Amino acid sequence: MITIGRLADYAGVTIKAIRHYHERGLLAEPDRDSSGYRRYTAQDAIDLIKIRTLADAGVPLARIKDLLDTDPDALTTVIAEIDRNLRDRIAQLRRTRDQLAQLRSGDRLFVSSEVAAYLDDLRELGVSEHRIHLERDGWILMQTASPEDAAGWIAEKRELITHPEVRALYLEYDAAYDWSPDDPRLPALAERTRNWFANHHSRSETRPVHNPAIAQLAARSQPGASSPAWDRLNQLMR
Repeated sequence: MITIGRLADYAGVTIKAIRHYHERGLLAEPDRDSSGYRRYTAQDAIDLIKIRTLADAGVPLARIKDLLDTDPDALTTVIAEIDRNLRDRIAQLRRTRDQLAQLRSGDRLFVSSEVAAYLDDLRELGVSEHRIHLERDGWILMQTASPEDAAGWIAEKRELITHPEVRALYLEYDAAYDWSPDDPRLPALAERTRNWFANHHSRSETRPVHNPAIAQLAARSQPGASSPAWDRLNQLMR
């Protein structure tokens, strides 16, 4: 005969858990002996271990009592069902871990590896996070609505950003976001941009566009996608 404390140690549960199982009718509560203590038997320990095992497996307490009282064949069937549920839970946890790993990888959760690599290129170049976020959000929309167009555009973007002059223009355009629309540097930046693209043929000009509306949608749907200075630049370049 053992005390409730020793029973808890044997079964690997708390005394509070044993009392809870008493309240739920899962484990019989023995009478007190002449010393006022409740004494438990080896069978109580066996029953408690069964209860703990089923509870740890995720079986609701309301169902455990029926399982303890059922015949061996029915119990085997239920255990097989519990095992299937556990496998499903494990698979879900693995998917969750994969998603967390993707979250740790930053942009790669939302865009293709090619776009993520391009965004990393911009960071290395020194482009502001504001501009990078705008780029990322635009690519999310483009890849979803028109993956064919996005795949072609990102290949060309990654090639363009290797040109020193384009890199310089990109950084200056990024900085111009906060300029005044009357800044005297804007006309010169617009002229340099026009001249570069006039002298370098873009494949996107001849590539058939599968979804012509998506680029416009991407631009319009992003808060902060423009500023007075950028609007002025666009007017000058047109």
